[in-house]
Parts: sequence; structure tokens; C-alpha cells
Amino acid sequence: MKIALTEFVTLDGVSQGPGSPDEDTSGGFIRGGWLVPHMDRTFVQRASDWLDLADGLLLGRRTYEAFARDWPKITDPADPFAERMNTLPKYVVTNTLIEGTWNPTIVLKGDPVHTVTELKAQPGRELQIHGSARLGDSLLSAGLIDTLRLVIAPAVLRTGRRLLAGAGAPCGLHLLHHEATPNGLLLLEYAVTGQARQGEYEGVTAFI
Repeated sequence: MKIALTEFVTLDGVSQGPGSPDEDTSGGFIRGGWLVPHMDRTFVQRASDWLDLADGLLLGRRTYEAFARDWPKITDPADPFAERMNTLPKYVVTNTLIEGTWNPTIVLKGDPVHTVTELKAQPGRELQIHGSARLGDSLLSAGLIDTLRLVIAPAVLRTGRRLLAGAGAPCGLHLLHHEATPNGLLLLEYAVTGQARQGEYEGVTAFI
């Protein structure tokens, strides 16, 4: 299977608490809910299209516990995500949980890189990471992420936990798709290409 990482970020790279002011207040963060004012039909449709590609969800413990608390309460049959989120297999990477409460759940113990590498080797389409930024960062650094999908909100918060801020290995990306929604969200889809390239500027004519 391929592994796809989907993250919501502000223009200054904050990924903490996109859905509501009290979603994630760790570290004294009080500026959550920054994505919601910009959500529109185009965003919902693209996010639904991405979820259609999933054969399972791969989550860190904190995101798993938040999702397990909230998603089972969404029972509206018209919700474009609830049925799939609640019925897809959930793989939670943790050494502290004994078992999951959001079925179907499989707990992956041990070294995350080793256990996810074994899971990735199984047949299927995509394992999707939603949120779980620290897990996504470590797997990207380990070369296990195939696709990176970013939803960039037109907001600058100047505080909060930032995406891909760890001390991992650099990586290169190839842009596959880009789109701006009517409410100003920028949707970017990248293929991960390995080591980030470097070069030296030799004047404009070298690039035309």
C-alpha cells in the first residue's frame, strides 16, 4: 500500500487545532478553529475524493483518541465523511494503548518505522494519515510517505505547533495537483521524490 499524509496548515505552517477552538489547547494554544471559516463545497468534495482512495487510516495515539471520541457521534447519513471514517480499518501507532475503542481498530506496538513498514508491504491502495503530524513527520523522514496533501488556509497565527518542524531528513517533492477553492483554501498534492535537491544560482538564463 501507499501511505498518504493529509494535513491542514496555516500560511505560517501551524497545524494545531484546525477544527475548533477547543480541539487541541495543548501548550496554551487558544487560536484553534482557523480552518472552519474557509471551508466550502470545493474543499469538501476534494477531501471526499481523497478519502475514497483509502483502505485504512493510520493514526498516532493523540489523534486517534480525539477521532474516537468525536467521529462515532456523527451519525447524519448526509455527512460525506462519517460512514467511511467510522467503518474504515484504523491502525493506531502506540505503545501506551492496549486496545482501541473505535472499531475496527488494530493497535501497532513497537518501533513505528518497523511496524508501519510491515503494514505498508501489504496489498491495497492507500493508508491515510489525517492529522497525527508528529507521526507523519517521522514517517516522512524515514522515507515511508508516498503522497503529501496539504490544505493551506489563508491565516497567519504566529503561535501553535507547526507542521514538519522536527529534526528529520530533508526530502524532495513533485507537485501533482494544485487548486484554489472559492473561500481561499489552497489544495496541494505532492509525490515524495526522495532527497531534496540542491543547486547554485547561475543567472536567469540558466533556467530558460
